[in-house]
Amino acid sequence: MPHHTPSTAALLRPAEAELTARLRAAGCVFAEDEARLLAGTGATAEALAAMVDRRVAGFPLEHVLGWVDFCGLRLAVGPGVFVPRQRSAFLVGCAAGLTPAGATVLDLCCGCGALGAALAHEVGHVELHASDVSGAAVELARRNLAALDAELYVGDLFEPLPAALRGRVTTLLCNTPYVPSSRLGTLPPEAREHEPLASLDGGEDGLELQRRVAGQAHGWLAPGGHLLFEVGEDQAEDSVRLLAGAGFRAWSASRTDIGATVVIGQA
Repeated sequence: MPHHTPSTAALLRPAEAELTARLRAAGCVFAEDEARLLAGTGATAEALAAMVDRRVAGFPLEHVLGWVDFCGLRLAVGPGVFVPRQRSAFLVGCAAGLTPAGATVLDLCCGCGALGAALAHEVGHVELHASDVSGAAVELARRNLAALDAELYVGDLFEPLPAALRGRVTTLLCNTPYVPSSRLGTLPPEAREHEPLASLDGGEDGLELQRRVAGQAHGWLAPGGHLLFEVGEDQAEDSVRLLAGAGFRAWSASRTDIGATVVIGQA
């Protein structure tokens, strides 16, 4: 009988099965998918064991891998920086329908730059600016946006932006934290223990930063420009009222299948 060399996939199966069992025992809901991703890193046995130890200890999978797959893009993420959620792809889709090629886009509270990167990928060429209060987040964003010739800034909301940007922003993406302070304890441990509190805590009703952004955004948006926030489904009406009260024409959109709600304001 002819001799057959086992395929790489076949050789990996026992290792993946062992990883899956360990991850499942640790409470990982998508243990099989996580095992496949970890085994597929090409890490040495020692390095892979260390990665699995970190995941079992509760670190976000994306921090363990060093990247997240978001809107078809592989983006660098790391400790101390918010991990983009897959539901935020809906915000990108909403923004893409409102943003022409060549537009000036501002990704405020940008984190690792996921929203700006994904929108630029969807729309084509844009003039991209991104800002975050976290220097660590901006350094990651700098890596993720390097090919887009983006301008990046570190500081509180609009504070670090150049005056030349005033009145020019066509689309303002702003994934502000929107978890009410009283609900932080209900978040999964990997979020509340390993992501910065400032990227999660939205204040008493979850809309504290949105109020600050809405109160200043008119000075930066071009006439007819759009401001987009992600919110919880139960916050949509309050957020629409907030934007309307700040002088925007405001509405909301939802995708219940992925638990995504976006509130949009037009200047």
